[in-house]
Amino acid sequence: MKTKSLTVSILLILALLAPLGGRTAVAAEMAYDRQLLRLAEVLGSLHYLRPLCGEKDGQWRERMEALLDAEKPDPERRARLVSSFNHGYSAFASVYKTCTKSAVMAIELYMKEGEQLSTGIVDRYGY
Repeated sequence: MKTKSLTVSILLILALLAPLGGRTAVAAEMAYDRQLLRLAEVLGSLHYLRPLCGEKDGQWRERMEALLDAEKPDPERRARLVSSFNHGYSAFASVYKTCTKSAVMAIELYMKEGEQLSTGIVDRYGY
């Protein structure tokens, strides 16, 4: 259920960002960059943690790719978003080698945060 809600929120962001793709000159200055960077980090964290705890598909990387496709960032901004995703992934990869109770708790917290970020971006910056 939480995965579906997060999916819907991310899809809403993608739909809202699609028309903005051509505005790369101001992309690095956009007001929601901080939240997008955090969302990228959350997606990277989930990309590591969810399979560790039994998820079979690679939906979190796919969602990040969809976000990048919709956002159409300039190379510098794209590098920052990818770096945030990779940081989220590697931060948990350095700590968790097996699924533990704390890994499951982290998944739950990050799912909730991802949903809140997605909803907040849509609510605040949706055009």
